[in-house]
Amino acid sequence: MTAGGLLAAALLLRLALNPVAHQRFPYTTVVIAVLAAASTAGAGPALMVVLIGCPSAFYLFDRDTTRFGTSLFVTLAIIWVVAQLRRANEKASNAARLADERLEQLRIETAQRTREEKLSAQLRAVVESSEDAIISKDLDGVIQSWNYGAEKIFGYTAAEMTGKTLAVMIPPDRADQESGMLERIREGGGIKHFETVRIRKDGREIHVSLTISPIRNPAGEIVGVSDIARDITERRAFEEQLRQTQRLESLGVLAGGLAHDFNNLLTGIVGNASLALEDAKSSAERDRLSEILRTGERAALLVRQMLAYAGKGRFIVEPLDLSEQVNEIVGLLRTSIPKLIDLDLRLSSGLPAVEADRSQMQQLIMNLALNAAEAIGDRAGKVTIVTSARDADERQVALEVIDNGCGMDEATKARIFDPFFTTKFTGRGLGLAAVTGIINAHQGSIAVETAPDAGSRFTVLLPASRGGTADSVKAVPVDVHGYGRLLVVDDEELIRNMARFALERCGYTVEVAADGRAALEAFSAAPDSFSAVLLDLTMPVMSGEEALEHLQQIRPAVPVVLSSGYTELEALRKFEHRRLAGFLQKPYTATTLARKIQQALRHGRATV
Repeated sequence: MTAGGLLAAALLLRLALNPVAHQRFPYTTVVIAVLAAASTAGAGPALMVVLIGCPSAFYLFDRDTTRFGTSLFVTLAIIWVVAQLRRANEKASNAARLADERLEQLRIETAQRTREEKLSAQLRAVVESSEDAIISKDLDGVIQSWNYGAEKIFGYTAAEMTGKTLAVMIPPDRADQESGMLERIREGGGIKHFETVRIRKDGREIHVSLTISPIRNPAGEIVGVSDIARDITERRAFEEQLRQTQRLESLGVLAGGLAHDFNNLLTGIVGNASLALEDAKSSAERDRLSEILRTGERAALLVRQMLAYAGKGRFIVEPLDLSEQVNEIVGLLRTSIPKLIDLDLRLSSGLPAVEADRSQMQQLIMNLALNAAEAIGDRAGKVTIVTSARDADERQVALEVIDNGCGMDEATKARIFDPFFTTKFTGRGLGLAAVTGIINAHQGSIAVETAPDAGSRFTVLLPASRGGTADSVKAVPVDVHGYGRLLVVDDEELIRNMARFALERCGYTVEVAADGRAALEAFSAAPDSFSAVLLDLTMPVMSGEEALEHLQQIRPAVPVVLSSGYTELEALRKFEHRRLAGFLQKPYTATTLARKIQQALRHGRATV
């Protein structure tokens, strides 16, 4: 109700009571109206009720000025008291509202702080449990924090590195890297997946991948640097191993092609030289021809070594004289080591034979000798190779390679046979890890004696063969003459002519063919007239494998001798489902050819 309505109601009520009240209490209803107006509408409307109501009551009901003044004072006092109470109530309400708002704000801030603390704890846990090194630095490169991953990767504790720079871990040849990266961060840039080298506390170099980022404050200003480092040493080693494997695969493809062509040429050279040796009259001619044969055999050995190194060859275990193996490659050794280094050979004669693969043994000798030469370096020195027999419960043959180079400390010595471990002393080729593999494959052992500036001595022990010396197992010459008609199939004219001449001298009738198709045409015309077939494996038009299948379809029992530059084990593995009378590895001499044909004919007659 408005102030006017309250005033009118108050006056009308007093008029209605006037017959009873007469002139008593003339201002009572006005005071009640003022109190109601002050309580509901405020001081302004209540004051309007006073200014209108009191004079109206004065004129209507009582003309007593004293009561009028008193009533006016009372009503004004009521207005003041009610106004103060309203103000106090409003202040209390505002205070309560503000208190509620503050409590809500505190609740929100507390929840936010709790979330931030939880997130901060999670981030700390992530940083501390990370396998990567996570480091914070100021803009001058001084380390502020250092996590457990950094301790594992670099070997230094947080106490050792906090307050210092990374200078102790940076190789001298990369000293400018850190300053360059800090300058880039100051300019607002970053660095991702930068690969470099760091030095651990134990002195070992490791490869790391770095991600470096600026640290900014809430205002966006750069105040520090974040370093995240990952140890990629094992990955780099694996990648190097993969590259080495790929190189070996490429070498294997190349070696296979070269071996075929080179062995064909060597077969012509060795075969014709052996024929000429049989006809030689003077000792001088025989000596020269024998030298040609030895050279051809060494060339064939190099091809087999290349195939074995490239993974294309297989072990051929035979009784070997270790001293003879050194003598066979001494020329290659002398040309492979620097001229300032003297090669001293102390080789025992009449050694017990060792059951070993020839090419693997020669690779072992070469590798150890080259490692010894590299330990000496570019200065004058001496590499000594010693062979001897060791008498013990188990007979052994020893190979010692001694150098007067710089030697090795215990830490280096402990790791020289580890894969991928390299120092300036390591050799070329297979490396010392592969040397260990060769020795283990032959049931041998290796020991190293060395000290800094005192040179090194590598001692290899191999079990001696129970068959005595290597000389005792050499073949005894036999008569290689025979009879029958032979078919010689080879795509090299030089080999066909040599084989025809060698076999005709032994009493055979020989027909030749340049490829598998021509061989089938000749064989199909009179299959029963041929006593045996000498068949090359790799030929154009039709391969030896395909020709062999057709030949055995025409005449299943025909004796076939397969000829190839691959080893016998490799060829027989490839043709294990075929019946072969023999295998002849290129290059071969005329005598070896005749003996193999003779064996095949005996085999063929025995199966008829």
